[in-house]
Amino acid sequence: MAKAAFKSVDEYIASQPEAVQRILRHVRSAIRKAVPGAHEVISYGMPTYTLRSFRLLYFAVWKQHYSIYAATEQVAAVFRDELASYRVARGTIRFPLSETVPVKLIGSIARFRANEVAEREMANPTVSKNR
Repeated sequence: MAKAAFKSVDEYIASQPEAVQRILRHVRSAIRKAVPGAHEVISYGMPTYTLRSFRLLYFAVWKQHYSIYAATEQVAAVFRDELASYRVARGTIRFPLSETVPVKLIGSIARFRANEVAEREMANPTVSKNR
């Protein structure tokens, strides 16, 4: 589903069955509440959140799970205990569609990523903004 040509996050969410739409609205809300200054776009066919042009995270839905793409090494280390029951690999955190959305965890990860971006900006203000 992530490769379709969606024009907005609303369109992406609306393309899903109602039960999945509810899940994705929770994910979206958690991210927006955690990082209210993040800009919402579609990139690589997925809802994407950027902050001052730096990519924070993406999310996408699949057949049996949805994923957030934000698992830097630091995220995986800091949230190791909270993520223990989820599949985490190569920057991806998979959450089963059959389980309750871990809104607090997703919000915490989004805030952590926003802090990572801020630290990167302060450390090297000339670093490419599209990373």
